[in-house]
Amino acid sequence: MRGELGEHASGLRATVRLLANTAAIVEYLPPRLAEWMARNPRTDIDLKERQSIEIARAVSAGLAEIGILSDAADTSGLTLRPFAIDRLVVVISSDHALAAAKQIAFTEILHEHFVGLAGGALQDHIDAQAARLGSRLKMRVRMRTFEAICHMAGQGIGLGIVPETAARRCSRSAKIAALRLTDPWATRRLSLCARSLEELPSPARDLFEHLATI
Repeated sequence: MRGELGEHASGLRATVRLLANTAAIVEYLPPRLAEWMARNPRTDIDLKERQSIEIARAVSAGLAEIGILSDAADTSGLTLRPFAIDRLVVVISSDHALAAAKQIAFTEILHEHFVGLAGGALQDHIDAQAARLGSRLKMRVRMRTFEAICHMAGQGIGLGIVPETAARRCSRSAKIAALRLTDPWATRRLSLCARSLEELPSPARDLFEHLATI
């Protein structure tokens, strides 16, 4: 511990503060971040999950060097680069009455029971959309991972809302069908953001460029 603190104090180690939403952290960041960190063993990442609106504010205020957020946030004054397209889908048991549908609107499933996430930015986002429609999701249980949600949905416990990438991955082991949500908020363009690339410390700028080019 003292050795690491000494390396930071002497400038031999660096830390990059990175904020990202749920989908970015779970679905997109791990392989991209692992590759960069393997090449940069003296740089640590302080990674925290936040909602996109909070990320934009924190990066603008200099509380984080890099953010990964959706296009729902006000990014005025920030430097942006495309990162990923995140599509949310409804996962249901393959023998559910709606399983044959290819897509569905959020309002059509608000009466159903749900399996949700145990906290986090994505679940807050989904709950906010229900509240905007004057509703509250009937939650049977909350799980910690997308995989767990998919497996519970496959057993008919309730509907889940997860990134399409997670549903595709879990379809090999869970008996689920995936329906695309037609609501505009369910298709999110994720972007990297920084206050100014020129002002970023060298490790943060290098990480930003790495994440922007994959």
